[in-house]
Formats: sequence, C-alpha cells, structure tokens
Amino acid sequence: MRTIRPLLAAVVAALAFASALLFSAAPASAHDVAESTTPANGSSVTDVPASVSITFNNRPLAIGSGVTVTAGGENWADGPVEIIDNQAVQKLREGAPAGEYTVVWRVVSSDSHPIEGTFTFTATAGSMTTSGSAAASPSASTPSAAVPTAGTAAPGTAAPGTGNSEPAADASQPFPWSIVGLAVVAVGLVIFLAVTARRKLAASNNPDGDSPAE
Repeated sequence: MRTIRPLLAAVVAALAFASALLFSAAPASAHDVAESTTPANGSSVTDVPASVSITFNNRPLAIGSGVTVTAGGENWADGPVEIIDNQAVQKLREGAPAGEYTVVWRVVSSDSHPIEGTFTFTATAGSMTTSGSAAASPSASTPSAAVPTAGTAAPGTAAPGTGNSEPAADASQPFPWSIVGLAVVAVGLVIFLAVTARRKLAASNNPDGDSPAE
C-alpha cells in the first residue's frame, strides 16, 4: 500500500488541476461590454447630435479607441474619442446632413482586450453650420437603450477609420481552446497514473509474478 499512496496522491492532484482549469475558463474570458448608446440603437432624432456616446459596464482604456459616424458615404466624426468615466464620446463635425447614420466603435476594455460594435440612428434634420445656430446637443436625442451589437472584437477585424465600416461578423467571445488543451493533457495524465497505479497494485498482490487467475 505504501507504493500506491504516492500514485493516488498524484491522481488526486491531477484531477484538482484539471478541475481548476475548466472552472477558471469562464471568468477569465469575461470582458467589458457596452450597456447602452446615445442616440439609442435604431432610434430617430430631430437633429444630428453634437456627439454620440457608448456607455460600458467599466471604464475603457483611451489607447486604441476609435469611432466612425458615417452618413452619405462620409465620416462625420470630429477629432479623437474622449473617455469620460465609463463612456466613450465622439464629437461630430458641423454641417452633418439629415439621414441614417451608422456608428462603428472600437475600444480597449479595462482588461486590455479590444471590443467593438455598431449601432444606427436616423436624423430628420441636419446639424447647423457655423453660420447658423449651434449644433444640437446630445440631450436632443432619444434616451439610451441596450446595445444588441456590442461584443469582443473578432481576430483580424479592422479598426474604425481604416476604410472598413462593417462590424465584426462574430462578436462572441472566442472559445478558450488553449485551456481546453491543458485540461485534456491533465485528464490524460490522470488516466496514465490510474493505469500505472492499478498495475502496481496488481504486482504487489502477486509478488511471485504469476498471472492473476481469470
């Protein structure tokens, strides 16, 4: 039995290691998500707002962020994205026309992973130019709503402003295959140790080397 105890301890340790890998896979893959946008996705506003914003569940990082606000084949974003608390705010240029706008955003979440998404809104009137009244404020837009297109960036997708305004085809979190691979190795180790322990146990019960009776 003294020979078997170290092997059993190794089997238990390998099982604990495999369980820890599998149960830690879900928390490790959770990234920040967008909770709402202003204007709300699919909404209609009276005038083109002075800015658009995306609200996240945590404060995103400013580095690597980008937002395009496209209407009539032209990007109306003005200047860099501003990170204010847990919001990414993008100002718009004056003179933006009435029509449907597509907003494509990309930020780096608080855990340093890039996430991206898209939403649309329609303005029934264009924004004022410098010769007229001031541009409409964001308060003129409809209340924010949940963002159905928010998610983690798919590998190989282009950031906003690079000429590709299409959102990622798959915004779901990539499956953690590396962790699954480690778990498979751990399970294989458990099986190997179990077989070895069984053979050691059979040998200790049959010290003469005779084959056990059928």
